[in-house]
Amino acid sequence: MMENMPKKKPRPRWRFTADFKAEIVEMCLRGDRSVPEVVKDFDLPETAVRLWLAQADESHQLRPSRTDSTALSS
Repeated sequence: MMENMPKKKPRPRWRFTADFKAEIVEMCLRGDRSVPEVVKDFDLPETAVRLWLAQADESHQLRPSRTDSTALSS
């Protein structure tokens, strides 16, 4: 029965530039829009947006901010 069904073509993988991801992350972090709003407005997969937010959080934790490095030297 399944042999007669045509195979579905896989959906093409979405690709986003680093600048686009950064803009989406910035929008979410500034509080302009919630993640669900951004997902809906830009027709994005929610898991992707949440992954970008997590990656941005990790990258900020790895690099000390200016105030952190200043506080260490005082």
